[in-house]
Amino acid sequence: MKFVVLTIFPEYFDSPLATSLLGKAVDKGLVEVEFVNPREFTEDVHQSVDDLTFGGGAGMVMMADPLVQALESISTSGPVTRTFLLSPRGAPLTQARVQEISAMDRVVLVCGRYEGVDQRVIDGGWINEELSIGDYVLAGGETAALAVIEAAARLVPGVMGNKVSLVEESHADGRLEYPHYTRPREFRGLGIPDVLLSGNHAEIARWRRGEALRLTRERRPDLLLRHPVTAEERKLLDLE
Repeated sequence: MKFVVLTIFPEYFDSPLATSLLGKAVDKGLVEVEFVNPREFTEDVHQSVDDLTFGGGAGMVMMADPLVQALESISTSGPVTRTFLLSPRGAPLTQARVQEISAMDRVVLVCGRYEGVDQRVIDGGWINEELSIGDYVLAGGETAALAVIEAAARLVPGVMGNKVSLVEESHADGRLEYPHYTRPREFRGLGIPDVLLSGNHAEIARWRRGEALRLTRERRPDLLLRHPVTAEERKLLDLE
């Protein structure tokens, strides 16, 4: 899978792309990340990519011309599956959307800065979709782009060593993940649930499912509206 990141700060990505699971995926060639800097498509001595907003107001806006030229240079170098603009007004990035992105061959991630990008970049069809990683505003789209890259990269075949981890983690099925415990059995007076020591795998699976439902109901009840509780899950909740 290949990501092409359009950003005025490509150095922002140096450490994350060389670290841990993501770094290994890049080293193995399972994930490739290329950078395109819109400053390279400017003509003034300052390599300006922003200007004052029409209508007045605080802040600067990224200009259409360098952004579009940068995007067009990407499209001429090979087919692009989809182009995303990271934006707080975009559609929420969900695990389901991440799964779809992870199956794409070549994805472009556009990192906005300042007050945003000239709307004509979007209206002109150079952007396919706006994505948001949360209901808050960042200084730029780089952190959001990293989130998309890491979330999608770990779903690329061969990146994760244990495929089961992908099935049982939070949001994989519209539920939060159950609690985890490891050695020692007791830590500063705190033990672990007896069922996890029972060796009864059916009961352990049942307990984990119940805990996942309980946590989801307590912390993210909105998920239960999007992914309604099944009859079997209602029984598990009633046992609590």
